[in-house]
Amino acid sequence: MFTAKDNTVSEGEHHDRSNEPKASSISRELLTTSMLTAVGTAALVGIHHRYRKQQHPDASLQDYVAGIRAQLQVLQPATGSTPNLKRFRYACQQAAVTWQQAYHHVIDDNESNVLDLTTMHTTTMLARPVRWVSGVASMPKDQASSSQNEHDFGVVGIDADRQIVWQTTMPERVHDIVVQPVPVNVPDTQSQHSNVEQRRDVVVMGRRPSERFWVLDTSNGQVQHAIKADLHRHFYGHACYSLDGKLLYVTENDTVSLAGKIGVYDANNAYKKLAEFDSYGIGPHELIMHPDGETLVIANGGIKTEQASRQELNLDTMRPSLVYLNRHDGTLLEQVTPEHNQMSIRHLAMHNDGSVMVGIQFQGEKHINVPLVLTHQRGDVSFTPLTMPNNQWQRFHQYIASVAVDSDRNLLCVTTPIGGCAAIYDLHTRELIDDVSLPDCAGASVLSSNSAITNNVDDIKPSGFIISDGQGQLTALRVSVSPDSKLNGKDDKHISTDSQLHRMSFDNHLQAL
Repeated sequence: MFTAKDNTVSEGEHHDRSNEPKASSISRELLTTSMLTAVGTAALVGIHHRYRKQQHPDASLQDYVAGIRAQLQVLQPATGSTPNLKRFRYACQQAAVTWQQAYHHVIDDNESNVLDLTTMHTTTMLARPVRWVSGVASMPKDQASSSQNEHDFGVVGIDADRQIVWQTTMPERVHDIVVQPVPVNVPDTQSQHSNVEQRRDVVVMGRRPSERFWVLDTSNGQVQHAIKADLHRHFYGHACYSLDGKLLYVTENDTVSLAGKIGVYDANNAYKKLAEFDSYGIGPHELIMHPDGETLVIANGGIKTEQASRQELNLDTMRPSLVYLNRHDGTLLEQVTPEHNQMSIRHLAMHNDGSVMVGIQFQGEKHINVPLVLTHQRGDVSFTPLTMPNNQWQRFHQYIASVAVDSDRNLLCVTTPIGGCAAIYDLHTRELIDDVSLPDCAGASVLSSNSAITNNVDDIKPSGFIISDGQGQLTALRVSVSPDSKLNGKDDKHISTDSQLHRMSFDNHLQAL
């Protein structure tokens, strides 16, 4: 964004206006020069494109846009870059997006059979790297066109300062956000180079029951693909990638038998569906990849729903379970059920040591007190609940919306929009550190995952999580350890908070790049 300084002159100052005609003349010359440059550039592009069409019949004006974007990636501003370079890059990006959208509309007028994603999505973008991606239930009215989407649903990219980098409108409300992992076979020298940015997809799942998911570019929010569910299938709102980023696994529902399914999609072939496995349960919700890279971990919520309906059909007889599958052929490896059949297993997070963090949404009577945050390791015959002071799980109002784990520091964060709070656990002791009141909070992600932990108490820095809520806040929860307490052999921790407010309503999930 460009800001102009407000230069004011006091009564006692003498303002020399003798140079105003000269300044006006210079402005006209600059404007004329800029117009002539733009016309000249357009003419040169037109001549060059006509020549290319003679040599290459498949040549397209879109190629110029792609070329501009490729060069802009090279111009990614480094830490010491000047504000002028950042502004120039931002202006070029906006011009490229505008040109591409205008070009698409011309195509649509002449070729009605061409799928044009810009007619369904509007993207606004700034030139900053993205750190997190979130769904939005209500975008600002002056940014989202109500004629395209009366509910103003969308997706946003967020930078390290918790400012919005890009925002893209969506035709329906979204749920999970899944970021394609960095390929594991990238050379260390390349992955550590600050100027090298690899293109990564972000998959946006429609809120269940939805028949679509979308694939966006993480750097600019542009929609690359819109994938529709197979006949007699709808999506349950969550997905995960294989560790190499080549395959996407999606929880689905067979709307005839109401059995849970796992769809397998090829990320390297426009997300074409390759296979389908049983989830060995009903109502699969979130699924994650095990650190071994070979095992899918699935939360079978246990609730039957019909096509295009959110009505629960079997609350008295539901049977939730946590399932481990071989990701290659769908073989059932392990299955475990909670102590109460109405403890719907909904949301998961994976610790680097292979421990699964489980968030529960209890479907039973309000007065029943059951643990809502559990863990599980392969081979365990049952879940292990975390500790709640005085066993007062009612604090979370029987509903855990998101779970996020910081494996480096053994911290776990859970959110509850109904309970209006976010809570952080110490996984060393399995005890609650504290909870913070945050009305309508849901999304949770690690605030910083690349800060090293040292044995020097002077090097201990705050760690924590970023929480999004329906009131437009992005709140940092930082967990600090007092150096004095470390020296005294104690682990006195406290949570500090600060929020950035935006004119939008953040939705269920928030995902870090």
